[in-house]
Amino acid sequence: MTPLRKSMIEAMQLRGFSPKTHKSYIGAVKRLAEYYHCSPKKLTLDQLQAFFKYLALELELAPASCRLYLNGIRFFYLHVLGWEHFDVPLVVPKREQRIPQLLNRHEVERIIDACPNPKHKMLLETCYGCGLRVSEVVALRIRDIDGERRLLRIEQGKGGKDRQVLIAPSLLEHLRRYWRKQHPTEWLFPSERLAGHALSVSAAQRIYAKARQLAGVVKDGGIHALRHAYASHQLENGLPVHQLQRLLGHQNLQSTMRYVHWVPDEQRGARGHADLIGALSAGHG
Repeated sequence: MTPLRKSMIEAMQLRGFSPKTHKSYIGAVKRLAEYYHCSPKKLTLDQLQAFFKYLALELELAPASCRLYLNGIRFFYLHVLGWEHFDVPLVVPKREQRIPQLLNRHEVERIIDACPNPKHKMLLETCYGCGLRVSEVVALRIRDIDGERRLLRIEQGKGGKDRQVLIAPSLLEHLRRYWRKQHPTEWLFPSERLAGHALSVSAAQRIYAKARQLAGVVKDGGIHALRHAYASHQLENGLPVHQLQRLLGHQNLQSTMRYVHWVPDEQRGARGHADLIGALSAGHG
């Protein structure tokens, strides 16, 4: 391991970056070095500009991918090489402003009900009922559930932060029933292949994709669509934006405000936090 790579890893560890961020940022700097066949500390501002033009115009990377390179390389120059500023004019495609194909309640219900496996069904219910990221739902342990206070502890979510989210009464009852039947011991959703391990992110994504296909739901998007559905349905029920921000674990309010733009004013109620799983169950009646 080179001294620069070691210094970068240590800088990211000090800031509590996730393993996924470690991999992305190191990969960005590595690709920069490979492009010029020299150490990044020897590059000029013009060379950095040319590299970003190459990513955007020649490789035609998506805006999100270009910004990931930008963030990783900026971090390297500011926090590893000690630049005071990173004033590099960068050519990065403008971020596309698209509204995803949001799932309505009936579509969520069809997807969840399409799961024949009780564990897989519970995973999707938890993801939707608490608005979790896929990395958060697969990392849940039995100890994270506080049934008495109806709280779910998310340990080291995005940004390396812990938070607590509300567990609605219907979801809590489903979780208790799941535990009585399945008896998971450590991980709430243990791996079927690796003893002592949780389900992987890719396994959860496949579970959602299969359930969506079985349900005949054709809207685009992966399992993250359940988190989008949670946010939009809570807003429709009247949950204040600042409370939604805390429940979603957004550091920046702007990340939460996008849901406000996706949900028309006339669709918003004034009740507060909704029992989303209970609302699905009510539909069966």
